[in-house]
Amino acid sequence: MGNTAKKVVARQKRHFRVRNKVSGTPQRPRLNVFRSLCHIYAQVIDDQAGNTLCAASTIDPEIKGSITNGGNIQAAAAVGNLIAKRCLDAGVSEVVFDRGGYIYHGRVKALAEAAREAGLKF
Repeated sequence: MGNTAKKVVARQKRHFRVRNKVSGTPQRPRLNVFRSLCHIYAQVIDDQAGNTLCAASTIDPEIKGSITNGGNIQAAAAVGNLIAKRCLDAGVSEVVFDRGGYIYHGRVKALAEAAREAGLKF
């Protein structure tokens, strides 16, 4: 197994540990973050019903035209603003944050802080 595969497996193990403690309900759904090299994705999930309530990413047309690189902090902040706007439009004001096994640093932190500033509570 190569180094990259080991890192992916280690992140998945961390994510499973986080998911044992964090679960989304209809009143307080889970804000999940996935980070790739080129993009960042966020979705708000009601785990009890198994539904994605809203989602945003750097490949959305609203963001894609305004950013030059989807894998940086500015793009993550734009996704955070967009996911918060979509959540508030869908009637969701409180979420639990699922960092997806990533360290709360850099792009993940920028997305979370931008979502908080845009009015999402967690």
